[in-house]
Amino acid sequence: MAEPAQSCAGGELNAMAGTITALKAQKNNKERVSIFLDGEFAFGVTLDVAARLRKGQDLSDAEIDALRTQDDIDKAYAAALHYLAARPRSRSEVERRLEQKGHAPEAIAIALDRLEERRYVDDEAFAAFWVDNRSRFRPRSAAAMRQELRQKGVDNDTIRQALDEVDEDAAAWAAIENKLYRWRE
Repeated sequence: MAEPAQSCAGGELNAMAGTITALKAQKNNKERVSIFLDGEFAFGVTLDVAARLRKGQDLSDAEIDALRTQDDIDKAYAAALHYLAARPRSRSEVERRLEQKGHAPEAIAIALDRLEERRYVDDEAFAAFWVDNRSRFRPRSAAAMRQELRQKGVDNDTIRQALDEVDEDAAAWAAIENKLYRWRE
């Protein structure tokens, strides 16, 4: 029988080697599977990770750690997609959000690389979107947009490239007209 998992300094559980005795779909999330080692619940993983496992398979501590790492990568990727569903975001914004959610730095880096490969995260496209959106709906000066993009973690070269398209005079007049419209009401 496997030894019970022990808490470690980081708050995570140490792996416990054993034999898979059951793989069960989780009640509240059918996209996840509970792994039972030697008759006791050990941990949960995504369907993709569980697809490589079978009842009776022996797992070492290293294999369990690898499964948990892959599961964290999958969770980080799913959390990032959920965060990106509202609007485009910079790589830095997504990274900060995943850190707040408690994902491991390695999982965050891999998830972000996957998002960039699929062009879900693209700082150049994000900066262009932000400048266009601000110019149309909430006009700001180029300096104000530059500051907003810096706060969102976009690098200076990308900001400069996005703001090259902005007509500073037109942006200033749009901001003034917007304020005048509000004062007239």
